[in-house]
Amino acid sequence: MRRLTLLAILLLFPALARADKLDIVTDVEGQPLGQNATRLLQALDFLGTPLAKETAEAVEEAAKARDAAKIQKLLDPHVLLAVNINPESRVKVARGPADAALQQHGFTPVVVKIVNDSTVKSALRATSPQSGPRQKTDYNGVIAEIKKKIDAKKITPKEGELQIAKLNKDKEEFRSRFLQVEMFTARPMTSTLSGLKVEYALALVYSSEAGKREATIAFDVGQGTQDLGFRAELPVLFDVKPAVAVKLSIQDFDGTPTVGRFTFRDKQGRIYPLRGKRLAPDFFFQDQVYRPDGGIVLLPPGELSMTYGRGPEYKQQEKKITVVGSEMDVAVKLERWINTMDYGFYGGDHHIHAAGCAHYTIPTEGVMAQDMFLHVKGEGLNVGCNLTWGPCYEYQRQYFEPQAHKLSEPFCVLKYDLEISGFGSQAMGHVCLLNLKEQTYPGSDGTKDKGWPKWTTPVMKWTKDQGGFAGYAHSGSGLMFDPPDNAVVAAKGIITWLDMNKDGHINREEAKAGVVPEAFGVIDANADGLIDEKELIASINRVKNKLPNLAIPPMNGIGAQEICVTTAMGVCDFISAMDTARVPEWNCWYHIMNCGFPLKASGETDFPCISGSRVGEGRVYVQMGKLTRIDYSKWCEGLAKGRSYVSDGYAHALDFRIDDTPLGGEVKLDKPGTVKVKTKVAFGSSVPLGTARGGQVPAGNRRLVELIVNGQVADSKQVLADDQIHDLEFDAKIERSSWVAIRQFPQMHTNPINVIVDGKPIRASKQSALWCLGVIDQLWRVRGPYLPADERSEARKTFDKAIAMYRKILEEANDDAK
Repeated sequence: MRRLTLLAILLLFPALARADKLDIVTDVEGQPLGQNATRLLQALDFLGTPLAKETAEAVEEAAKARDAAKIQKLLDPHVLLAVNINPESRVKVARGPADAALQQHGFTPVVVKIVNDSTVKSALRATSPQSGPRQKTDYNGVIAEIKKKIDAKKITPKEGELQIAKLNKDKEEFRSRFLQVEMFTARPMTSTLSGLKVEYALALVYSSEAGKREATIAFDVGQGTQDLGFRAELPVLFDVKPAVAVKLSIQDFDGTPTVGRFTFRDKQGRIYPLRGKRLAPDFFFQDQVYRPDGGIVLLPPGELSMTYGRGPEYKQQEKKITVVGSEMDVAVKLERWINTMDYGFYGGDHHIHAAGCAHYTIPTEGVMAQDMFLHVKGEGLNVGCNLTWGPCYEYQRQYFEPQAHKLSEPFCVLKYDLEISGFGSQAMGHVCLLNLKEQTYPGSDGTKDKGWPKWTTPVMKWTKDQGGFAGYAHSGSGLMFDPPDNAVVAAKGIITWLDMNKDGHINREEAKAGVVPEAFGVIDANADGLIDEKELIASINRVKNKLPNLAIPPMNGIGAQEICVTTAMGVCDFISAMDTARVPEWNCWYHIMNCGFPLKASGETDFPCISGSRVGEGRVYVQMGKLTRIDYSKWCEGLAKGRSYVSDGYAHALDFRIDDTPLGGEVKLDKPGTVKVKTKVAFGSSVPLGTARGGQVPAGNRRLVELIVNGQVADSKQVLADDQIHDLEFDAKIERSSWVAIRQFPQMHTNPINVIVDGKPIRASKQSALWCLGVIDQLWRVRGPYLPADERSEARKTFDKAIAMYRKILEEANDDAK
C-alpha cells in the first residue's frame, strides 16, 4: 500500500519525478535528426548558452555520422522537458534529466525533446498560468500619450478611458506573474515541428523572482490536442538563482561621468544579461549593454569577464570581476586612443532607427528616445540621427521635433528626422532627410499612405526648401553586381541603351557612343566586331571590383538610384557610405564629382537594419572647430558642404588641406601647377569589432594612405596602425580643374578640396559623364514605367533636363580627360 501511495504521489506531482534517463528512440533517421541537432547547437550559441565544447563537438560528429542513437545519448542529459505526441496528436509532457535551474532576470533556454508518433507538423506551443504576454513597462508614459490624444481630440474621452482601464488591468496582471515561457522559433530553429519521429526544440523561461518557484508548463500543437488527465501540463519546481545588482561607476578619460559599453561573459562563454529576451535599452541581438554612470546591471553570481569601452575611438579593455552578494559596485575608467574633438571634428551617424526592423519585438512601435540616446552616447557619437520610416511612421513620429531632442547634451545630440523607405519614393532610392522642420509632405494626410511622391526629386526639393539636407541611404544597393543576376540585368540594359539598330549586339559604331571600349578593355572575345550579352557580362565581372570602373549597374535596388538626376537638379547633398560595399558607393560618388557636381559623402550604419552590431559602425566626422555645444543644424550643414570625412571610427584624417585651404574649401590656380597636400592621419592598432559593413580591415599593422585626384591614385604612403598621429605631405600635379581627396580603403575617405584652374569648372572625365548618362537611362528603363501616370510626365521632363546637362558636360570635357 505504501508503494502505491508513493506512485500516486509521483503521478500527481510529476515535477518531483525527475527522469534520470530518457528512452532512446531507435526508429528515427539520423540525417534529419543530425540537422536538427546542429541547429540546436547554433541556437544555443546565439542565445549565449552554448553546450560544453566537448559535448558540442561530439554532437556534430554524431550528426555527420548520422548516428541517431548517439545524438540522443549526448543531448538527452540536457533535456528539461520531454514531450510525447501520440498517434491521435494528443500531447503529454514529462520531466527530463536536466536541472530545473533558472537565473533571475534572465531568459534561460531549456532543451525540449519531442517524440512525435503522429508526424504532426504544427507549431509546438508552450504556455503557463504563471506566464503571460509581454507588456509595456512604461505604463505611465503610454497613459500620458493616450491623454494627449484625448486632449487633441484624436480619440474620444470614452475611448481613452477604456484604453487606460485596460492598461491598468494589464499592469496589475503583469505584477502577479513571475514566469514567462515561450518556444524559441527564430532562426536557426523552425516555427513548426518537422514531423520527424524525434527532434529537439528550445523553450525560453524567465523568472522575475528568485528562490524555489513552482510553475506549471503546458504544451500543445493546436486547440484540443492536450492529453487527458492533465498530462499535457507539468508542475516544475525551479531553482531560481538570484541576480546581483551591480552598480557601474563609469568615468570618461577626463574623469567626467559618462555612458559605457559592457559585455559580460562567464567561463563557458555565456553572455549576460542573457540575450534571449532582453528589454530595451538592452537589445537581444547584441552582446553588449549600455549603462550610464551609476546604472545597474543584474548579473548572476560568479566570475565573469567584463569587456568595456565606449566606441571605436576608445580602447577596448577587459578585466575579471567576481559577482557576489546581493549588490555590489564596479568602477571603470575609460581610455581613448584618439579624440577627434581635439581637432574640431565631431562624429555622427546620420542613419539609425528606433523601430521598424525585424530585430524589434513590436516593429511598428519600437523603443523610446531614452533607449536610443543611451546607445548613441555609449558609442561615443556626438550626433545620432534617429530616422522615422515606413513601418513605424505613425507611432515614432510622435517624438519628432524641429530641434534636437530634449535628451540631448552639449556634445551628444539626438535628432529625430525621416527616411523615405517603406513608402513614397522608395523605388527610386531610399533617402535620408535631415534637419527637417516638418515631417508631413504637403498634400499628404499626415500618414505615409497618401500624397507622397513616388520619385525622389520632389521630396528632396521639399527638404531643401525647409532648410534641410538630403542624401541617399545604403547607396550600394542597386549599384552592385552581386548576386550574379545583377550583371545580367546590367548587360541587357547597356545593350538596350546602345543597340541603335536593334540587332541584339553592340557594333563598333554603337560602342563609340557609349562607355563600352574604355570601360571594359578588349571585350570582343570572338573578334567578330560585335559585343553580345555574354561578352558584356564577362567584361562587367572583370572590372566590377575596380575603383573607379565604368560598368553601368543594374539600378534595381533601394540605394543611390536617382542620384545622377537629383545631384544635377541641385537637391541632393550627399551620398551615404560605409554600410554597403565600398566600391559601388565610392565609384558612383567619383563619377558625379568628375562631372563637376558638389556631391559629398556621409557615413551611416542603417542601424539595426543593415547592421544591428552597434550604432555608429559607419560615421561621418564634421569639422566645426572648438565648441561649447553642438548645433545640429550647423553639423548637418558641415556634412553637406563636405567639411568632413567618412570612417568606421578606427581610421582618421584629422587635418587635410591644400596650400593651407582646409576641407570644404577651394583652391584657385591661374594655370596648371603643383599644390602641397598636407594631412594628419591616425589608425587604431586594433579593430576589435571590425570595420563597417562592405569592407574588411586590411591585414597587418600598416595602412595604405592614398592621394586621390579625380578618382585616380596620384600618390600613396604606408602608415603604421599604432594609435598615433602621423603627418603626411604630398605634391599633387594639377593639370586642369580637379577634386582632391585622401582615402584609406576601405575604412576612411575625406571629402574633397577642389582645385580650380583658370576659373574653369571640373570636367574630369568624358567617361564619367557617359556613365552618368547610362545610369539615368538604365534607371528609367527599370523603374520609370512604374511611376504613377500623374507623376511620370514631370519625372520624364526632369530626367531629360538632367540628361541635357550631362551631355553638355560631356562636350565641355577636354579630349585628354578620359
